[in-house]
Formats: sequence, structure tokens, C-alpha cells
Amino acid sequence: MAGVAVGLPLTDSLMFAIGLLVANVPEGLLPTITLALAVGVRVLAREGAVIKRLSAVETLGSTNVICTDKTGTLTQNRMKLQAVWTPEHGRENGPWAGALARTSALCTTVSRDAQGELHGDPTEIALIEGAAAHAAPVDLDQRDTGRHALFHFDPRPRLMSVVQGDDAQHMHVIVKGAPESVSRSLSDGHDAAALAAADELAHDGMRVLAVAGRELSSGSELPARRQDAETELRLLGLVGLYDPPRPEVADAVRRCHEAGLRVHIVTGDNGATAAAVAREVGIGEPSLHVVAQSESIGDHDLNQVLAHGNAEVVFARSSPETKLKVADTLRAHGQIVAMTGDGVNDAPALHRAHIGVAMGRSGTDVAREAATMVLTDDNFATIVDAIESGRRVYDNVRKFIVYIFAHLTPEVVPFLVFALSAGAVPLPLTVLQILAIDLGTETLPALALGRERAEPGVMSRPPRPSSQGVISRDMLLRSWGRLGAVSAALIMTAFFYVLWRAGWHPGSATGPGTALHHAYITATTATFAGIVTCQVGTAMAARTDHAALRDIGLFTNPLLLAGIAFELAFTAVLVYVPLLQGLFGTAALPPDVVALIATFPVLVWGTDELRRWVRRAHRKNTALTHVPEAHLRAVYPLTENVRGWSRVPVSAERSEDLAGSQDPASPEWWLQQRCASRPRPIRAR
Repeated sequence: MAGVAVGLPLTDSLMFAIGLLVANVPEGLLPTITLALAVGVRVLAREGAVIKRLSAVETLGSTNVICTDKTGTLTQNRMKLQAVWTPEHGRENGPWAGALARTSALCTTVSRDAQGELHGDPTEIALIEGAAAHAAPVDLDQRDTGRHALFHFDPRPRLMSVVQGDDAQHMHVIVKGAPESVSRSLSDGHDAAALAAADELAHDGMRVLAVAGRELSSGSELPARRQDAETELRLLGLVGLYDPPRPEVADAVRRCHEAGLRVHIVTGDNGATAAAVAREVGIGEPSLHVVAQSESIGDHDLNQVLAHGNAEVVFARSSPETKLKVADTLRAHGQIVAMTGDGVNDAPALHRAHIGVAMGRSGTDVAREAATMVLTDDNFATIVDAIESGRRVYDNVRKFIVYIFAHLTPEVVPFLVFALSAGAVPLPLTVLQILAIDLGTETLPALALGRERAEPGVMSRPPRPSSQGVISRDMLLRSWGRLGAVSAALIMTAFFYVLWRAGWHPGSATGPGTALHHAYITATTATFAGIVTCQVGTAMAARTDHAALRDIGLFTNPLLLAGIAFELAFTAVLVYVPLLQGLFGTAALPPDVVALIATFPVLVWGTDELRRWVRRAHRKNTALTHVPEAHLRAVYPLTENVRGWSRVPVSAERSEDLAGSQDPASPEWWLQQRCASRPRPIRAR
């Protein structure tokens, strides 16, 4: 109807409507997005993170809180018996230490295979190995033969107990577990000295187990319930087990902090032990809050703890229900939560979190089924790598959307010019040529943009809000209003250049059999080829949203270069092969027209590169303008003109302090956050 209103015949109006429809539908967008997410899943699988749902890749990019277990995730899960404490001798070594180590090793369920390898809980394996190291080895067959009763570890009382004895006349109960739990079962009540010693060992980063026991009187019945066995005990001592942190975790935690993520520890271990490990790997900067008995924390107190600013929290002595409450509270605060777990009872929390992370090695099948992501190496650093990959995939989706949307404008403008001129300007582009662009030339470069490397600074910016959509106003303005407008102006220039060179004037006949028909076919071919060459410039521009192209490298995406080579070769075939010329309405381009459209990639890329340079300069100046004078003078005490950015002298030592500061109270941290948009840390010039 719009075409008829401006004076177009019905057939031309129909062609105008079909052209607009084809030009405005990005046919390759849906498969490109799906393939980009699938490629992201494949890359993560190679890095040790198996994603079970494609959309989870995008969710990873907006994650801002990680709730992690301690043992096996932050640590190596390779425990070693490091300290022994007895009530009579403290931490002194002697025969008593070996006796305590042997007694604790009897309260285990570890097995040994034909090759001599131990299998079972890492804590119990450490007890078996520790007893052997103290010259008091335990024969596992004799242990099992002399066992009359077994009460497995219960996470609620945090106790395990066995009844051992060579015969029915000489049996004794052995109990091991959390010191505070064992202390409640002692015949003489709490042992203050033992609890103080346990706290000291825990502050050294050790997992502390208390060992207690009692003799069963001759002829007495075996305890039928654990409550009957775990009572009237005598404390035998404490064992301290050290599980070293994974060497790569500290760097992963630092990357989390730089990326604006908070890391909470949810563990069943002692609060002092977990806090020591947290500080060793960098969790708790700038502040660490320890909830010693998180299993009993109320909803109000939990809400207050998690609502506190930048504090990172250690939830000690937690239960699976604690994980579920933590996940619910964080979700209520609008946080995007990644929660780790490995047990059957962790499944509800893994399901409730936005990203449930199960352990591939030590986790149960139930946990892996409930999780969104499975770590094949049980490593915390893999979670951080997955978050970085999620951000990269999300950025790449936006990049190829910019790339695809940028071509809508130069595809629509020719039809608008044709319609608004009431046919005085012949149609600069045919429908088949648009389809050749949308389905032939732009698909491979768009897929290659989905494999683009992470832009510098991807883990130096805060997580994006969960409410932020993939397509934003600025993104549309960039694709349609800048890249698209420049491309449209260039291709229309090429179109009119070919026609005017042949003597065309508005309204001149260009149909078959006319003198200008060949010039018209050449002009539409120039429009078609011009859009393709503009695609090359758009692809290079879309590779980065903030940084300069030189920062990411011109040749760092070989797939994109291959895609560009394919689209140029495909265009050349359509333009110069006679069989396809008749089908797509193309003609061979003269050298001067080829030289003209060969400049389009540089012009399109150059205008966007200039825009990004202006924006970077504006943000840098804006950041410095809004830094308080007192903070600038604190950072640069010897500078008179503190607003003169390029003239500020900074020592190398001070520059490193500025780049690495994590204290929100410091002017260095404040200035660093104000300048967070820069791709690299602030350094002296």
C-alpha cells in the first residue's frame, strides 16, 4: 500500500514489499546463535566443564556469586595426618601418638584392592596412611575380622563409631568425629583443653577429628543403636589432617574478585579450618565473615549476613539444608548463584541455584543429574574458566548480532530509495541478491565471530545485570545507525556512480532492451558486491566492542579470515561466472568500480574504530574527572597538577600498588573501579 501511495505500479509495489520482507528477516541469526552456544559448550567440555543445557552458557556470564565446597574443590583432597594431640602429652611425638593414630585408623571403612591401592573416603585413607607413618600400621583384614558393629558417619551428629575386639570378652567402642560432637558424649563432660587444642589446629588449616572410646564390660550386649554406643566415652586425643589448597585456586579467586564475583564457602568442616583455607587462597578480601554453626542459623540472620556489602562468608558446620537456604536467600537478593555439591542431599540446592555445579569425580549420580554443569576435574578454577567462557560466548553472540543487523540498513535503503522516488530511481538490489547475501556470504563470518577470543578486560568488569537483554539500544544504534548507515551510503554511492557514468538521469528507462540496461545490471552488481565488501569491514569492527583492533590482533581469528575469503570468492563466482549472471542478475564489474568498492571495508571499519577511540578517551577522562581530589592526592602525593593525567609521575612500585589494590576503602581501589572500562590495569605513563 505504501508503494501504491507514492505512485508505484502494483507489480513494483509487490516487489518493494517482498524486498523489505526479505531484507528485514535475518535468516541466519537463529542457527548462528544455536551453533555459537553449541561451540561454547564444546569448548567448556574440553576445559573440564560439561554443560547440560545450552542456555546455561549465557547464564554463566552473568553469575556474580559462587558458593563452593572446600574439600576437593578448593583443596586437593589429598589429606595427610599432620598433627596428633593427646590429653597427657599435647602435640609431643612418642609411642602414644602412634597408638592414637592406630586407634583412629580402626574406625574406618577403607578397602584395599589387589594392586594395593586404598579406596574410600580421603579422610579415612589419610588415617590409614598416617598410622603406617607412625609405625602403627593397621591390617585391614584383621580390622574387619575384629569388627562387631559399625555405625557409619552421620552428618547430623558428625560422628562415626565402631565396636572392635578380638573376641566377645574384650571389646571396645571407638568413636571419631567433630571435636564439639565428641565432647558432648564424654563421661566427664566438655574437655576445655581439648577444644582449645582443636581450635589451635583448625587455625593452622587442619581438619580436626576427636577420637574417643570406652571398654565394654565382659558379657555385655553389643550396642544396638549408635546412641547406646556413643555415650560415656573417654577422650583419647585429636588428629589433625592437612589438605593443601590447589595451586591454581588462589589465582582463580583473584580473577573472581577482579570480575566482581563474591565467593562463599559452604562446608561441613570447622569454621577456623575453613577460614584458614579461605585466607590462604585469597577468599575474604576485603572482609571475611565466619558463621561457625551455619546449620542452626535463622532466616533473618542469614539474610543479614548475605546482605552485607563486599563480605565473603564461610558457612561452617553446614548441612544440605543450609546450602538450600543460602541459594534461596541469594536468589531473593537478585544474585545469580553458582552452587557446588557432590552428595545426594545436595540435589535440591543444585537444582535451586541458577548454575548447579556437580563434581564429576567424587560426586554422586543424583547430584550430577540435578546439576547444570559437571566438573570433570572437581576444580574450583574450572568454574571460573567457565564463567569467563560464558562472558566470552555472550559477548560473541552480541558481536555477530551487530554484524548481521548492520546489513539490514544497506539492504533496506535501496528499496526505500526505489519506493520514495516512485520508480524514478531503478531498484538498486534484487531479492535474489539479498538472499545470496543473507544465506551465502554473511553466514560463515557470523559463525566465525562466535569463535572470537575474549576481548581484553572481559574478567575485569562487573557481571552484567540479569535483567539486561542480549540486544540493547546502544547495540542497535551501532549496527543500524552507524555501521549500517555508513554501508548504505557507500553502496548507494557505488550504484549511482555506475549509472551516472553511463549517462543515466532520474526517470531514464533501464529495462531490458534499453541503452542503459547493461549499465543498470552493472550498477545492481556494484550494490551487491559493495554490501559484501562492507560486510568485511563490519566483521572486523564487530570483533571488539571496546578495545582497538590492534589489541586483539588482526590475524587471531583464522576462521573469520577463512569466512571472509569464502564470501569474497562466492561473490566473485556470482559476478563473473556467466551461468550465474543470468540467474542472479549480475554483470562483470569494470576495474574502477572494483577499486571503488575495495575501499569500503577500510571505511566501514575505520569509522567504527574512530568511534571506539573517542569513547575510550571520553571514559578515561570522565573517570579521572570524577575522582575526588583527596583520593588523587593520596595516590599521587608529589603531583601539583593532579588533573593532568598524562603528566602525573608515578613510580613503578606505586603503579603496581594501584593496579592490584583490592581494598574498597583505599583511593587506589576507588580510582581503579572508576577506570574499570580500560582493557588493561592502570599503569604509569
